Amino acid sequence: MNEDEVLSEFRAAGALLEGHFLLSSGRHSAHYLQCARVLMNPDRAGRLAVALAAQLPRDLRSKIDKVVSPAMGGIIIGHEMGRALQVDAIFVERPTGTFELRRGFDIEPGEKVLMVEDVVTTGLSSREAIKAVEDAGGKVIGICSLVDRSGGEVEFEIPYHALVSLSFPTYAPDEVPEELAKTPAIKPGSRKPA
Repeated sequence: MNEDEVLSEFRAAGALLEGHFLLSSGRHSAHYLQCARVLMNPDRAGRLAVALAAQLPRDLRSKIDKVVSPAMGGIIIGHEMGRALQVDAIFVERPTGTFELRRGFDIEPGEKVLMVEDVVTTGLSSREAIKAVEDAGGKVIGICSLVDRSGGEVEFEIPYHALVSLSFPTYAPDEVPEELAKTPAIKPGSRKPA
């Protein structure tokens, strides 16, 4: 699936939004990808996961024991990646502000994990989720996401793959352009800004 086909899936789902948005990272943007909308259709979610799994190098795919994703945004794509890779998929969540395993989920010592996100902007959530996996004894051997919103700026110490990379500009609160600042920012996602 190429970038145009991926964006076509987002447009068909009404998931590519324009306006003034406050991102979970605390940054502002004139564009927002509502991954929950693009993933609400199981067939579309499955197609996107298969395309993302196909981008992973074969040697990485063959080593994955389990998929882990951060709640809430990563749960659906994580589940579909588990299906595409034919491994179990679980998630970490933040009941008290720090990612942890719950609901009877566990990670065996040394288990090789693929971290799966919907969108990566700064990489903060991924790093926090990786820490939870490592604290549980797992080893994260790769990260992937539907969308890399970092403009290619995010770096991890392990391989990272995204289905599509977008370079919509984002702005710190004190850098918001005057035109964008004229419109009140809305927070369409589920997390409070950082």
